[in-house]
Amino acid sequence: MVRQGAHVIVVGNEKGGSGKSTTAFHLAIFLLHQGHKVASIDVDSRQQTLTQYVRNRRDWARTRGLGLPHTTHFHLPLARGDSMRENNKLEFDLFRQAIGEVEQSADFIVIDTPGFDTNLTRLAHSLADTLVTPVNDSLIDLAVMAQVDPVTGEPRELSHYARLVQRARSERLTIDGRTIDWVLVRNRISMLSSRNMRQVQTMLDRIATRLGCRVADGIAERVIFRSLFATGMTVFDALDEDLLGGLPSASHVGARQEYKALVSALNLPTREREAVGAGRGEGIRQAAHFVSEKG
Repeated sequence: MVRQGAHVIVVGNEKGGSGKSTTAFHLAIFLLHQGHKVASIDVDSRQQTLTQYVRNRRDWARTRGLGLPHTTHFHLPLARGDSMRENNKLEFDLFRQAIGEVEQSADFIVIDTPGFDTNLTRLAHSLADTLVTPVNDSLIDLAVMAQVDPVTGEPRELSHYARLVQRARSERLTIDGRTIDWVLVRNRISMLSSRNMRQVQTMLDRIATRLGCRVADGIAERVIFRSLFATGMTVFDALDEDLLGGLPSASHVGARQEYKALVSALNLPTREREAVGAGRGEGIRQAAHFVSEKG
């Protein structure tokens, strides 16, 4: 088998606070622990949450003398010149350079995107092999995917983000004859069953059918994620008091099992892939045309 570049995982949703960065970081660290070479790219220049995760992890490892696995990380800022055309070109060049540095050495590239539409957001989505969209377990948050008829519960109008993804999938199909595996992930699920939870699940299933994507069980609402952020640790790191900075809890163990189930549901490739279609370099050049023409 000949490996055809890295498998690109994009975590995206035009909704702040949906857990994108936490999900991206946990996916990256899980893959590292599985022995894969992983690169991470943060295109959210405003929040930079994934970048801060990476910094916290490196600082914690250095001060504690820990041998933790780390990603090869890139943070791509927004260009802020007066010309939109020049800004887009500069951002594209930075993105292409980052991809070019790791596409043949990394097994996976994990990209975290902002909760708003940008040139880099569209470019990242057009390169995705797997797109993970965390959706908070709330009827209100489903609006980021589609407007739902309040009487029938059927999706009636796609959101701006859903249309962006559909265009990216169409472009990807044109580039190399392959599609983006789009997975909606329920996030911040309540520990207690409720009528709201059942409604969310039913509506999300209907939206997924309309969009041609899948739904995966997600992650419960847990305090553990906020405490792990400060050290850059994840639920996939060893359950060791020195590593974690404290004793592991039942919440830590439960979160690990939920994330393992999520990774399994993503059906990520775990072996070398046969060379198929255009290379990533050609893909990113064609993606630039998609962004400039349809953005």
